[in-house]
Amino acid sequence: MYADENVLIADKFSGVQSEALFFALQERGARPVHRLDRNTAGLIAFALNEEAERELADAFRRRDVDKIYEAICFHPFQKERGELIAYLKKDEKASHVTLFSKPVAGAGRIRTDYEVRENYGEYSLVNITLHSGKTHQIRAHMAFIGHPVAGDEKYGDRALNAKYHVKRQLLVAKKLCFHTGGALTYLSGKEFESSFSARMPH
Repeated sequence: MYADENVLIADKFSGVQSEALFFALQERGARPVHRLDRNTAGLIAFALNEEAERELADAFRRRDVDKIYEAICFHPFQKERGELIAYLKKDEKASHVTLFSKPVAGAGRIRTDYEVRENYGEYSLVNITLHSGKTHQIRAHMAFIGHPVAGDEKYGDRALNAKYHVKRQLLVAKKLCFHTGGALTYLSGKEFESSFSARMPH
């Protein structure tokens, strides 16, 4: 965990709700500016005062924070890296998203970049850079191109999840790199890295 007078960066365990982490850190003045899915481990940033909250929220909104994830994805990749564009529509009641290759009414444009780090045959270790930050974006986008995140029960490959005994998605918010101004100029260029890693269980 990193903390100064303006910002606190926590390393969240998989299985912990972002809201529960916020509640636990409230006594330290933590203010949420983004979130992670419950079963995604890794870095989540909180502001510690009103000015920092405004600056940090603006930075995430302007994409002035690089968000790099680490994942185990199923099925061999034909390309080692790619820039993915799709259109995401959310069903609030079902807590589910649907992706489209072309614009449709009610769907927002998303961009997800990936780079394969290690290929293990039926699955790969992949770095994923999130540009849009929509609900379930990484999980849905990787499944949309035929490479679901291992352990994902909603968008994933249940047969392979069972074969490899993966019961929780292997997805980690691995790095945050800030390009900030104002009260948070001192963070610009700093990179923070999670202690967690996406690894297939043995």
